Amino acid sequence: MNKLNQNKKITIRNLSIFAIVVLSIGWIGHGLDVLMKNPSSESLGMLLWIVTPLGACILLRAFAGGGWKDFGIRLNFKDNLLGYSIAVLVFPVVTAIILIIGRISGFILFSGFSAGVLGVFLRIFALALLPGFFKNIFEEFAWRGYLTPKVHSLRLNDYAGHLIVGLIWALWHVPYYLFFLDRALLKSYTTLDLAIFIPLALLAIVSYALVYGEIRLLTDSLWPVLLMHAIEDALVNPLLVEGFVKVKPEAEFFFSPGVSVLVIILFAATGIFLHKLRHGK
Repeated sequence: MNKLNQNKKITIRNLSIFAIVVLSIGWIGHGLDVLMKNPSSESLGMLLWIVTPLGACILLRAFAGGGWKDFGIRLNFKDNLLGYSIAVLVFPVVTAIILIIGRISGFILFSGFSAGVLGVFLRIFALALLPGFFKNIFEEFAWRGYLTPKVHSLRLNDYAGHLIVGLIWALWHVPYYLFFLDRALLKSYTTLDLAIFIPLALLAIVSYALVYGEIRLLTDSLWPVLLMHAIEDALVNPLLVEGFVKVKPEAEFFFSPGVSVLVIILFAATGIFLHKLRHGK
Protein backbone atom coordinates (compact mmCIF):
# COMPACT_ATOMS: atom_id res chain seq x y z
CA MET A 1 0.00 0.00 0.00
CA ASN A 2 2.83 2.40 0.84
CA LYS A 3 4.44 1.69 -2.53
CA LEU A 4 1.16 2.39 -4.33
CA ASN A 5 0.73 5.67 -2.46
CA GLN A 6 4.33 6.63 -3.25
CA ASN A 7 3.82 5.86 -6.95
CA LYS A 8 0.64 7.93 -6.95
CA LYS A 9 2.44 10.87 -5.33
CA ILE A 10 5.22 10.65 -7.93
CA THR A 11 2.65 10.53 -10.74
CA ILE A 12 0.74 13.55 -9.41
CA ARG A 13 3.99 15.49 -8.93
CA ASN A 14 5.19 14.65 -12.42
CA LEU A 15 1.82 15.45 -13.98
CA SER A 16 1.87 18.84 -12.25
CA ILE A 17 5.37 19.53 -13.61
CA PHE A 18 4.30 18.41 -17.10
CA ALA A 19 1.21 20.64 -17.05
CA ILE A 20 3.11 23.70 -15.84
CA VAL A 21 5.85 23.25 -18.44
CA VAL A 22 3.60 22.65 -21.45
CA LEU A 23 1.13 25.38 -20.54
CA SER A 24 3.86 27.98 -20.11
CA ILE A 25 6.21 27.14 -23.00
CA GLY A 26 4.11 28.76 -25.73
CA TRP A 27 3.98 32.05 -23.86
CA ILE A 28 7.70 31.85 -23.09
CA GLY A 29 8.43 31.07 -26.74
CA HIS A 30 6.38 34.05 -27.88
CA GLY A 31 8.23 36.26 -25.39
CA LEU A 32 11.55 35.11 -26.84
CA ASP A 33 10.31 35.85 -30.35
CA VAL A 34 9.34 39.38 -29.30
CA LEU A 35 12.72 39.98 -27.64
CA MET A 36 14.59 38.58 -30.66
CA LYS A 37 12.24 40.29 -33.14
CA ASN A 38 11.49 36.95 -34.81
CA PRO A 39 8.40 36.52 -37.00
CA SER A 40 6.04 34.29 -35.04
CA SER A 41 5.28 31.77 -37.80
CA GLU A 42 7.95 29.02 -37.95
CA SER A 43 10.03 30.81 -35.29
CA LEU A 44 12.16 29.68 -32.36
CA GLY A 45 9.13 30.17 -30.13
CA MET A 46 7.02 27.86 -32.27
CA LEU A 47 9.80 25.26 -32.29
CA LEU A 48 9.97 25.34 -28.49
CA TRP A 49 6.19 25.11 -28.31
CA ILE A 50 6.05 21.95 -30.44
CA VAL A 51 9.07 20.02 -29.06
CA THR A 52 8.89 20.82 -25.33
CA PRO A 53 5.99 18.47 -24.44
CA LEU A 54 7.91 15.49 -25.84
CA GLY A 55 11.08 16.66 -24.09
CA ALA A 56 9.19 16.90 -20.79
CA CYS A 57 7.76 13.42 -21.36
CA ILE A 58 11.23 11.92 -21.93
CA LEU A 59 12.80 13.65 -18.93
CA LEU A 60 9.96 12.75 -16.54
CA ARG A 61 9.96 9.13 -17.65
CA ALA A 62 13.75 8.74 -17.65
CA PHE A 63 14.79 10.76 -14.60
CA ALA A 64 11.75 11.49 -12.42
CA GLY A 65 10.38 8.02 -11.72
CA GLY A 66 7.84 7.95 -14.54
CA GLY A 67 9.24 4.82 -16.18
CA TRP A 68 8.50 3.52 -19.67
CA LYS A 69 6.17 0.61 -19.00
CA ASP A 70 2.97 2.44 -20.01
CA PHE A 71 4.47 4.43 -22.90
CA GLY A 72 2.57 2.37 -25.50
CA ILE A 73 5.40 1.93 -27.98
CA ARG A 74 4.30 -1.58 -29.05
CA LEU A 75 2.16 -1.83 -32.18
CA ASN A 76 -0.26 -4.39 -30.64
CA PHE A 77 -1.74 -4.71 -34.12
CA LYS A 78 -2.70 -8.37 -34.05
CA ASP A 79 -5.16 -8.06 -31.18
CA ASN A 80 -6.40 -4.58 -32.05
CA LEU A 81 -7.62 -4.71 -35.63
CA LEU A 82 -10.86 -3.03 -34.56
CA GLY A 83 -9.04 -0.23 -32.74
CA TYR A 84 -6.77 0.48 -35.71
CA SER A 85 -9.75 0.38 -38.09
CA ILE A 86 -11.65 2.90 -35.97
CA ALA A 87 -8.59 5.15 -35.80
CA VAL A 88 -8.31 5.16 -39.61
CA LEU A 89 -12.03 5.72 -40.22
CA VAL A 90 -13.04 8.23 -37.51
CA PHE A 91 -12.11 11.44 -39.31
CA PRO A 92 -13.21 10.33 -42.80
CA VAL A 93 -16.60 9.16 -41.47
CA VAL A 94 -17.23 12.23 -39.27
CA THR A 95 -16.13 14.55 -42.08
CA ALA A 96 -18.37 12.73 -44.57
CA ILE A 97 -21.36 13.03 -42.22
CA ILE A 98 -20.80 16.79 -41.85
CA LEU A 99 -20.34 17.28 -45.60
CA ILE A 100 -23.53 15.34 -46.35
CA ILE A 101 -25.52 17.36 -43.80
CA GLY A 102 -24.00 20.56 -45.15
CA ARG A 103 -24.79 19.59 -48.74
CA ILE A 104 -28.42 18.70 -47.98
CA SER A 105 -28.95 21.88 -45.95
CA GLY A 106 -27.15 24.03 -48.51
CA PHE A 107 -24.69 25.36 -45.93
CA ILE A 108 -21.63 23.72 -47.52
CA LEU A 109 -20.78 24.36 -51.16
CA PHE A 110 -18.75 21.97 -53.32
CA SER A 111 -17.86 24.49 -56.02
CA GLY A 112 -14.19 23.45 -55.83
CA PHE A 113 -14.95 19.76 -56.33
CA SER A 114 -15.40 17.79 -59.55
CA ALA A 115 -14.46 14.36 -60.87
CA GLY A 116 -11.09 15.68 -62.06
CA VAL A 117 -10.42 17.63 -58.87
CA LEU A 118 -11.00 14.56 -56.72
CA GLY A 119 -7.73 13.08 -58.02
CA VAL A 120 -5.92 16.31 -57.09
CA PHE A 121 -7.37 16.17 -53.57
CA LEU A 122 -6.34 12.53 -53.15
CA ARG A 123 -2.79 13.39 -54.22
CA ILE A 124 -2.67 16.26 -51.70
CA PHE A 125 -3.98 13.91 -49.03
CA ALA A 126 -1.38 11.22 -49.83
CA LEU A 127 1.50 13.72 -49.92
CA ALA A 128 0.46 15.26 -46.59
CA LEU A 129 0.04 11.95 -44.78
CA LEU A 130 3.69 10.99 -44.20
CA PRO A 131 4.97 14.46 -43.14
CA GLY A 132 1.94 14.76 -40.84
CA PHE A 133 2.72 11.37 -39.31
CA PHE A 134 6.27 12.40 -38.39
CA LYS A 135 5.24 15.89 -37.24
CA ASN A 136 2.61 14.44 -34.92
CA ILE A 137 5.17 12.22 -33.17
CA PHE A 138 6.07 15.31 -31.12
CA GLU A 139 2.44 15.79 -30.12
CA GLU A 140 1.11 12.26 -29.70
CA PHE A 141 4.17 10.84 -27.93
CA ALA A 142 3.60 13.52 -25.29
CA TRP A 143 -0.20 13.61 -24.98
CA ARG A 144 -1.09 9.98 -25.55
CA GLY A 145 2.37 8.60 -24.75
CA TYR A 146 2.62 10.35 -21.40
CA LEU A 147 -0.39 12.37 -20.27
CA THR A 148 -3.23 9.93 -21.08
CA PRO A 149 -1.75 6.78 -19.46
CA LYS A 150 -0.45 8.69 -16.42
CA VAL A 151 -3.81 10.37 -15.74
CA HIS A 152 -5.55 7.02 -16.30
CA SER A 153 -3.21 5.39 -13.75
CA LEU A 154 -4.70 7.62 -11.03
CA ARG A 155 -7.94 5.59 -11.34
CA LEU A 156 -10.16 8.62 -11.78
CA ASN A 157 -13.51 8.44 -13.49
CA ASP A 158 -12.66 7.79 -17.17
CA TYR A 159 -14.51 10.86 -18.42
CA ALA A 160 -12.87 13.05 -15.78
CA GLY A 161 -9.48 11.74 -16.90
CA HIS A 162 -10.21 12.54 -20.55
CA LEU A 163 -11.42 15.99 -19.52
CA ILE A 164 -8.15 16.70 -17.69
CA VAL A 165 -6.09 15.57 -20.70
CA GLY A 166 -8.34 17.49 -23.07
CA LEU A 167 -8.16 20.74 -21.11
CA ILE A 168 -4.35 20.65 -20.84
CA TRP A 169 -4.04 19.73 -24.52
CA ALA A 170 -6.50 22.45 -25.53
CA LEU A 171 -4.91 25.21 -23.42
CA TRP A 172 -1.49 24.28 -24.83
CA HIS A 173 -2.91 25.31 -28.24
CA VAL A 174 -3.87 28.85 -27.16
CA PRO A 175 -0.46 30.47 -27.88
CA TYR A 176 -0.44 28.69 -31.24
CA TYR A 177 -3.74 30.26 -32.26
CA LEU A 178 -2.77 33.66 -30.89
CA PHE A 179 0.85 33.94 -32.04
CA PHE A 180 2.24 31.11 -34.19
CA LEU A 181 -0.56 30.30 -36.65
CA ASP A 182 -0.15 32.15 -39.94
CA ARG A 183 -3.06 34.58 -40.26
CA ALA A 184 -3.47 34.05 -44.01
CA LEU A 185 -3.69 30.30 -43.43
CA LEU A 186 -6.22 30.83 -40.63
CA LYS A 187 -8.40 33.04 -42.86
CA SER A 188 -8.49 30.30 -45.49
CA TYR A 189 -9.52 27.81 -42.78
CA THR A 190 -12.22 29.87 -41.03
CA THR A 191 -14.04 33.18 -41.26
CA LEU A 192 -14.83 33.20 -37.54
CA ASP A 193 -13.32 35.91 -35.35
CA LEU A 194 -10.56 34.69 -33.05
CA ALA A 195 -12.73 35.50 -30.02
CA ILE A 196 -15.24 32.92 -31.28
CA PHE A 197 -12.91 30.51 -33.04
CA ILE A 198 -10.51 29.90 -30.12
CA PRO A 199 -13.15 28.85 -27.51
CA LEU A 200 -14.86 26.69 -30.14
CA ALA A 201 -11.52 25.11 -31.12
CA LEU A 202 -10.70 24.40 -27.48
CA LEU A 203 -14.03 22.61 -27.00
CA ALA A 204 -13.37 20.63 -30.18
CA ILE A 205 -9.94 19.59 -28.88
CA VAL A 206 -11.51 18.40 -25.62
CA SER A 207 -13.96 16.27 -27.64
CA TYR A 208 -11.03 14.95 -29.72
CA ALA A 209 -9.24 14.01 -26.49
CA LEU A 210 -12.13 11.72 -25.56
CA VAL A 211 -11.77 9.79 -28.84
CA TYR A 212 -7.95 9.81 -28.95
CA GLY A 213 -7.81 8.77 -25.30
CA GLU A 214 -10.28 5.92 -25.69
CA ILE A 215 -8.44 4.53 -28.73
CA ARG A 216 -5.14 4.80 -26.83
CA LEU A 217 -6.58 2.88 -23.86
CA LEU A 218 -8.43 0.40 -26.08
CA THR A 219 -5.32 -0.59 -28.05
CA ASP A 220 -2.64 0.14 -25.41
CA SER A 221 -0.58 1.62 -28.25
CA LEU A 222 0.50 5.03 -29.52
CA TRP A 223 0.46 4.10 -33.20
CA PRO A 224 -3.28 4.11 -33.97
CA VAL A 225 -3.72 7.59 -32.46
CA LEU A 226 -0.66 8.82 -34.32
CA LEU A 227 -2.15 7.46 -37.54
CA MET A 228 -5.51 9.04 -36.69
CA HIS A 229 -3.91 12.46 -36.13
CA ALA A 230 -2.01 12.27 -39.43
CA ILE A 231 -5.26 11.46 -41.27
CA GLU A 232 -6.99 14.39 -39.57
CA ASP A 233 -4.36 16.88 -40.76
CA ALA A 234 -4.13 15.44 -44.27
CA LEU A 235 -7.90 15.24 -44.78
CA VAL A 236 -9.65 18.15 -43.05
CA ASN A 237 -7.12 20.95 -43.50
CA PRO A 238 -6.79 20.70 -47.33
CA LEU A 239 -10.58 20.53 -47.74
CA LEU A 240 -10.91 24.02 -46.28
CA VAL A 241 -7.52 25.65 -46.89
CA GLU A 242 -7.34 24.63 -50.56
CA GLY A 243 -10.97 25.59 -51.15
CA PHE A 244 -12.32 22.18 -52.15
CA VAL A 245 -15.40 22.96 -50.03
CA LYS A 246 -16.77 26.29 -48.84
CA VAL A 247 -18.84 26.73 -45.70
CA LYS A 248 -21.25 29.64 -45.74
CA PRO A 249 -20.06 32.15 -43.09
CA GLU A 250 -23.41 32.22 -41.30
CA ALA A 251 -23.29 28.42 -40.87
CA GLU A 252 -19.61 27.94 -40.06
CA PHE A 253 -20.07 27.97 -36.27
CA PHE A 254 -22.41 24.97 -36.50
CA PHE A 255 -21.46 23.03 -39.65
CA SER A 256 -17.78 23.40 -40.57
CA PRO A 257 -15.90 20.08 -40.96
CA GLY A 258 -12.92 21.80 -39.31
CA VAL A 259 -14.10 23.30 -36.02
CA SER A 260 -17.81 23.54 -35.27
CA VAL A 261 -20.60 22.57 -32.89
CA LEU A 262 -21.38 19.53 -35.06
CA VAL A 263 -17.76 18.35 -34.86
CA ILE A 264 -17.91 18.57 -31.06
CA ILE A 265 -21.20 16.64 -30.88
CA LEU A 266 -20.06 13.88 -33.24
CA PHE A 267 -16.71 13.37 -31.51
CA ALA A 268 -18.29 13.38 -28.06
CA ALA A 269 -20.77 10.72 -29.25
CA THR A 270 -17.94 8.69 -30.80
CA GLY A 271 -15.93 8.90 -27.58
CA ILE A 272 -18.89 7.68 -25.52
CA PHE A 273 -19.39 4.79 -27.95
CA LEU A 274 -15.68 3.85 -27.70
CA HIS A 275 -15.83 4.02 -23.91
CA LYS A 276 -18.73 1.58 -23.87
CA LEU A 277 -16.94 -0.62 -26.41
CA ARG A 278 -13.79 -0.67 -24.27
CA HIS A 279 -15.78 -1.72 -21.24
CA GLY A 280 -17.65 -4.40 -23.20
CA LYS A 281 -21.07 -2.75 -23.01
